[in-house]
Amino acid sequence: MNRKTLIATAVTAALAVPAYAQANDLNIDFYGSARIAVENVRPDNQDEDDGGLDSYSGFRDAYSRIGFNADYPLAEGLTLIGQLELPIDIANKAVQDPWDQEQDVRVAQIGVQGDMGTLLYGQMWMPYYNAISFPVDMFSSYYSGFATFTTFREKDSISYYSPDMNGLSFAFAWSEENGLNGDDRVQLTGSYAFGDTIVSVGMDDFRGDDNTTLAGISIAHTMGDLYLGAKYERFYSDADSGYGEDGDTAMNVYAGYTMGQNTFKVMVAEVKEFGETVVHLGYDYQFNNDLKFFAEYYREQTTAAITDKREGRDVFPAEAKGGQVFTAGMRYDF
Repeated sequence: MNRKTLIATAVTAALAVPAYAQANDLNIDFYGSARIAVENVRPDNQDEDDGGLDSYSGFRDAYSRIGFNADYPLAEGLTLIGQLELPIDIANKAVQDPWDQEQDVRVAQIGVQGDMGTLLYGQMWMPYYNAISFPVDMFSSYYSGFATFTTFREKDSISYYSPDMNGLSFAFAWSEENGLNGDDRVQLTGSYAFGDTIVSVGMDDFRGDDNTTLAGISIAHTMGDLYLGAKYERFYSDADSGYGEDGDTAMNVYAGYTMGQNTFKVMVAEVKEFGETVVHLGYDYQFNNDLKFFAEYYREQTTAAITDKREGRDVFPAEAKGGQVFTAGMRYDF
């Protein structure tokens, strides 16, 4: 079944089941999030004859989405679960991810959840991202999440998350043809939570002709209103140049402090060959449970997140050689 057929089938089923759901214990929870910002982008290289990019101002979507979660009890301690989530690029008025503009589905997964853990199939958030990258992916704008080597979500994947075992848990994923050179991709993570601290280790095996593997470790710690996160990633590979070069590293340190409705954020990262030195500052104002306003400053030494106006990864101006962004916007959850 192709993705467009999957979308049509899932949406049709969701709209058809309200009466059936009440009688048969099927629960469906619809949700959405509208996230839009205005930005001013200033690339370091603005010489178009040298492959540079002019400064510009405009609107940018910050990963708006709409979707639903569903669950149905199969037996005591075992539940059938599913989720469909579509990206809504408000700035471009399209159903697409604002970064990967060929992607018209964020999440489309089905599985079972019970006392023995959670088993899922489809397109989903990957275990390595959840354990290693998420602890420092805390900003509200489009520019959040770039300072990592891994992927966020992959299609044609199977994942398993273990239950919590006195603070210890692990996860595994196999992703068909989503590694390098069309190889399958394998991820394995382990986490240990003690008190207000979580430590995680992970492996993201891209395989490919150069046997490329990404290893990472992260730590997250909460002290009242202060949250601290850090991660370290390193490539192990036969490659000696380009993306996935042996020995390339990504290091991030993040801190966030909340005072009432106000949250102040700062992250400093060093990502080899993809941003290099990155500085990210942010401020969130939580107006109410549903509405948030944010303002951020983002600076990258080499090009990683900066693209042309309202464009994504398909217009990747590497010769812009980094730059800085001022952005402010809002997020409304419903």
